[in-house]
Amino acid sequence: MDKVRGGVLIVDPDQVIESESSCGDDDTLKGSPCSSNNMFTASDTYHTDGDDESDMDAIHTSPLRPRHNHVYSRHLKKVKEVREDRYDDDYDDDLDDDILGNSFKLPEPHFDTGVDLLQVPRKALDQAEELAKRVWEAGWTVVNHNSLPKWLRDNDFLLKGHRPPLNSFWACFKSIFRIHTETGNIWTHLLGFIAFIGVATYFLTRPSVEIQWQEKAVFSAYFAGAILCMGFSWIFHTVYCHSEKVGRFFNKLDYCGIALLTMGSFVPWLYYSFYCRIEPKIAYIVLIFILGTACIIVSMWDKFAEPKFRPVRAGMFIGLGLSGVIPAVHYIVTDGFYDAINVAALGWLLLMAFLYIAGAVIYAVRIPERIWPGKFDIWFQSHQIFHVFVIAAAFVHYHGISEIANYRLTFGDCLEPQVS
Repeated sequence: MDKVRGGVLIVDPDQVIESESSCGDDDTLKGSPCSSNNMFTASDTYHTDGDDESDMDAIHTSPLRPRHNHVYSRHLKKVKEVREDRYDDDYDDDLDDDILGNSFKLPEPHFDTGVDLLQVPRKALDQAEELAKRVWEAGWTVVNHNSLPKWLRDNDFLLKGHRPPLNSFWACFKSIFRIHTETGNIWTHLLGFIAFIGVATYFLTRPSVEIQWQEKAVFSAYFAGAILCMGFSWIFHTVYCHSEKVGRFFNKLDYCGIALLTMGSFVPWLYYSFYCRIEPKIAYIVLIFILGTACIIVSMWDKFAEPKFRPVRAGMFIGLGLSGVIPAVHYIVTDGFYDAINVAALGWLLLMAFLYIAGAVIYAVRIPERIWPGKFDIWFQSHQIFHVFVIAAAFVHYHGISEIANYRLTFGDCLEPQVS
């Protein structure tokens, strides 16, 4: 019977492992499978050190390796059986110690009391951040202006940092939190959008003893125009790179929002400036709505959205804003310049108009990137400056109409309507 002692496989002296075929007297000739050179006897041993891989290598490279696969396979099977016996739960403990020795015993559990309990979550957090970064960066990268398709080439003076066509609304909205040429355009009007929602919510939820429903209705026209303008704007700049069709549609809405803001801005001022004069108040409000509607209609034309019509777009909206000069001059003629400034808040109206016009001119001529191409690709480009001017003008106008509304309401209702 074969035994294992001290990590050594010993073959029974009386046992000779032969090939599966029977061997006769004539089969012991040199070169025969039954030759003594091709058989294992009692002197054939394999030393094992407990390492399965090294044991296998020892068998494969041993000079005692049999020259015939069937004999070699039987010895390899014997070693595998010894391995299985090592880990058999029913194996005799004394024999197990004798075979394996101390080097094969499982180590005693050891607890390191000095381990930092926060080390594991820190490593997990670092790995999660690294994975998120790789996934994020694998999505898309910014490209140069020359790499953009024609429909995305809006500003030739912004040379780098453009988003490529993304063809996914989810990817477009995720790009809000990345740095590219549209980041400033998105966030300027997104923050303005949120700010005006907050102001409108506060104003419209005041009790009637503070603000009556008539005032809420008049101011609602202005709030609606400001919220829609900035809402259309930041959404357009977000999804502009989705596809040509989507970009063109939201570009139209962006210009419609400008017209709506201009129209909504005039409603409160005309209402309170000509508070007791019904006919001129209605006439000027109708005039503003006609001009604003014309701007919206023109804005919906596809050809109007092309870059070469940028000066035309800017000029048309400047004309819409300057249309307010007519009622302003009317008020100065009938009530005087002093009342126009101190009563009708004409000074705030003029400041608002200046900010709108200045922003539109900067946008049309592409300053400062026209002067220093490539220097304002990400921040402080003309479109961002235009957005900041729009937000400033909107809050200036809100302050102005609040002043004139407070002044008019202190006098109560009109005793009798006035014609001029």
